[in-house]
Amino acid sequence: MEKNLKKRILTSIVLLLFLFFAFINNYVLGYILMIVAPLSLLEFFGMTSIIFKKQKIKKFLINVIFILYISYFCTFLLTLSFSLYLKILIFVILLTCVASDIGGFTFGKIFKGPKLSKISPNKTISGALGSIIFSATFASLVIYYVTKNFEPYIIIVGLITSISCQIGDLFFSFLKRKSLLKDTGNFLPGHGGILDRVDGVLLGLPTGFLTLLIIY
Repeated sequence: MEKNLKKRILTSIVLLLFLFFAFINNYVLGYILMIVAPLSLLEFFGMTSIIFKKQKIKKFLINVIFILYISYFCTFLLTLSFSLYLKILIFVILLTCVASDIGGFTFGKIFKGPKLSKISPNKTISGALGSIIFSATFASLVIYYVTKNFEPYIIIVGLITSISCQIGDLFFSFLKRKSLLKDTGNFLPGHGGILDRVDGVLLGLPTGFLTLLIIY
């Protein structure tokens, strides 16, 4: 467990460095998306091939929907990043998703307690609350640092972002459970596959970003 935790921390540091370079250079962002998108699709196809082994039409339709979603997600992220203002907002929400994941992991390990859902036995109610607290706190602090003003609505953005991340996480946990897989892959040491790392972001980022635009 300790060895796996070290791998997880080291991989997380590397991923944060990639995020930093992606923020300062759109070409890096584009290259990262060119790697993340196809690997995510391959991992998703692997799960649906197991779950819908005898239901080819259903598998085909679900795969097409996911392909369209991933394509939209990457296009949305890359296109809006050409505006510095929108890029800053996107990365604030993206890091809020990261904060949600860190909060869930930290609170879950420290406080443990009742399980959140049978879908994912490792997730606890304390972890879910930790995700919300970390997200709301992080988003508020970043906006305060940038604007020098405390904006109460940012707490709502952090809340919705965190809840969306957790829903996305539970959705892919459900698919892994149905396909009898512990992880979607082994591309990221200590984390598993690409989808194990971006599952919450796929829903949390667009939801949080749209919520920020609507409220702001």
